[in-house]
Amino acid sequence: MDNKTVSEDSLKKTMLFQFGTDLKIKKGISVTKSLEYKSDLGYGFDFNTESNLKLNSNSFSIEKPVYFSVKLPEGNYQVEVVLGSPQKDLKTTIKAESRRLMVNEFIVAKGKSAVQIFNINVRNPRIDDNLNVTLKDREKDILDWDDKLTLEFLGETAVQSIKITKKDNLTVLYLAGDSTVTDQDVEPWASWGQFITAYFNENVVVANYAYSGSSLSSFKASNRLKKILSQIKKGDYLFVEFGHNDEKIKGAGNGPWESYSDLLAEFTQAAKDKGAIPILVTPTQRRFFNENGTLKDTHGDFPPAMRAVAQKNNTALIDITKMTTELYETWGDEVSRKAFVQYPANTFPGQEKALDDNTHFNSFGANEIALCVIRGIRQLDVPLKKQIKKDIPEYNPNKPNYISSWTLPMSARFEISKPDGN
Repeated sequence: MDNKTVSEDSLKKTMLFQFGTDLKIKKGISVTKSLEYKSDLGYGFDFNTESNLKLNSNSFSIEKPVYFSVKLPEGNYQVEVVLGSPQKDLKTTIKAESRRLMVNEFIVAKGKSAVQIFNINVRNPRIDDNLNVTLKDREKDILDWDDKLTLEFLGETAVQSIKITKKDNLTVLYLAGDSTVTDQDVEPWASWGQFITAYFNENVVVANYAYSGSSLSSFKASNRLKKILSQIKKGDYLFVEFGHNDEKIKGAGNGPWESYSDLLAEFTQAAKDKGAIPILVTPTQRRFFNENGTLKDTHGDFPPAMRAVAQKNNTALIDITKMTTELYETWGDEVSRKAFVQYPANTFPGQEKALDDNTHFNSFGANEIALCVIRGIRQLDVPLKKQIKKDIPEYNPNKPNYISSWTLPMSARFEISKPDGN
């Protein structure tokens, strides 16, 4: 099938896209031109990147980042990408949707081919005929909530084919949280939820419902908990990390030992009622140092309150507050800046002023937090720890990585305005 429209029938099956100008085996859809994505066609190269690629005899290679999108209904999908070039070595990075890391600088030698397999959650705001998730204005145009699956290819790559298969039997990690957890749609912002995707095997998919500026109460009010509960099943997980914005809610009945604790108990019990496994995650620390090199405690009683809820309700807990305290203090005041969105003016296009953020991470920092979460999972008595990829080494926040060894390519899309929340 040469450059055919994606039909409704094909969306119910495995979809195969093969790229090249001289394809010998014509299974699935043969993409023989640099096609711009169009909704009526149902696939193509997106965000005006069709000119960034070269179609070879049996692959496409790239000179700059390239996006490829496929129109798909809500669901979980397994993606198989075949990479390989007879002309050169490859080092390929693949991100999905709003910059979820799927393939981290994967190397394929010249003349060889290799397959990378990963899972992607595609969703929309609809819960039922009468109810939708309430999106913030800045969320309405991000890739996590549109009607397509989008892959971003970076680095040295040659893509021979992309196979997409709907999967209904995956273990799903639902994430509920704020700007430190959400899939940040554009550079230079990043969060741990969009990096933890790269650390699980082919049986797991991450569905990240976190959003910037959210608290437990606003997350619930926007119907995100209802959306999760409409889909979560026995054996799935609900990770809950809040605190940064809950701290700002004042008035009678609010605070760490009242509404915050009550809502944490409500979220965890709702997951248990569905046969799922809730895991509470204490909030990441802010990067504020005392003169003696120790970290200031800006979260007050919120981490202790979450620990108390976990203990009282026999719920698993990952103490990221403790781990990020160790992490930042090990780095120290100056070095820790390299993990946050702190850049001098004119580092990025249109950035006239310096960025000086002590809450939100860049990609390096977000990945370090994701490794902290992986460490926490390994320390729990939950089946999920067996689904962490075997080649992921043990992580110790007292012996962290440094940005000098961080080489992950940045995505093509930037935005200078700060995410909601602090």
